[in-house]
Amino acid sequence: MNPSRMAVGAMLAVMTTLCLLFLMNMLINNQFEEPDDYRTIPVAPILMPNISVEKRLEAPPPVKPPEPELPPEEMSVQDFVIPDIVIAPLDLDTPIFNDTLLDTRALVFTEGEYLPIVKVQPEYPNSALSRGIEGYCTVEFTITVTGATRDARTITEDCRTKDGQLTSVFDRVSVRAAAKFKYKPKVVDGKPVEIRGVKSRFVFEMK
Repeated sequence: MNPSRMAVGAMLAVMTTLCLLFLMNMLINNQFEEPDDYRTIPVAPILMPNISVEKRLEAPPPVKPPEPELPPEEMSVQDFVIPDIVIAPLDLDTPIFNDTLLDTRALVFTEGEYLPIVKVQPEYPNSALSRGIEGYCTVEFTITVTGATRDARTITEDCRTKDGQLTSVFDRVSVRAAAKFKYKPKVVDGKPVEIRGVKSRFVFEMK
């Protein structure tokens, strides 16, 4: 490396540094004074437009509607045509007491056959009513020593429509009605006995 070149380079670096420092000092110490030709710039006046204020009247409050009239205390009920159901029992031709319970304690167990006390009419099935089906259904059951019924079942071949077709549409209501029957039990030698195979036919007709 040439020593003369290093010396020249060092001198140039020092001179450059001194120039930069002098320039920085001039920039820092400069005083910013107001120029002589300073003048104000006029600003145009601001004009507000004439705005008219319109006063709105408030809407009147809504009028309360009159209270509805109360319905009359007694309302007329529409009359519905309820189909009559005819029950034709096969066991005995005796009067039928619908939904009437008698005091069985007042009955004396005397010798003789069983007698019906309470017989309930079955409800007309909705499925048969809507399709206009008429017919009959025979139920077989057992009369117990207390006069109640048990083991009620329909006789399939004896449950038919009006035109003679086999049907099960009346089975459920017929069994349900037979289960509510009440009898005076049969008495033999002063004791009530069970009677099996008692039959009762329910006839379903719409009028």
